Amino acid sequence: MGLIYADLILANPAKDELGPINARALVDTGALFLCIPAHIATQLKLKEFEQREVTIADGSRKLCSYVGPVHLKYANRQCLTGAMVIGEEVLLGAIPIEDMDLIIHPAQLKLIPNPDNPNIPGAIVK
Repeated sequence: MGLIYADLILANPAKDELGPINARALVDTGALFLCIPAHIATQLKLKEFEQREVTIADGSRKLCSYVGPVHLKYANRQCLTGAMVIGEEVLLGAIPIEDMDLIIHPAQLKLIPNPDNPNIPGAIVK
């Protein structure tokens, strides 16, 4: 399977005066969180809640900022989430993917709304 990218809209819901940012994100189900570069966190004036130690793909550990809230939109879905400030590209992890009830269509190499819930996101809460 090849790489999958998604065109996201990122905004700061606490600062309505700031415009949203359009960003192309690498979809990574092996990652948990939304990860954003520092310049996006700065542009959206996101609040740092804490520093977190994260393990990256090569197994090493880094300290990074956990910021938010981030209003994230994709297709006909949206969620509120936090983000790790790390790397040079936006990375969409499993938590916001699940939160928006999205699935990966492997044959089309696309991120799509769950066909079982095409119009509104579904969730399991039990």
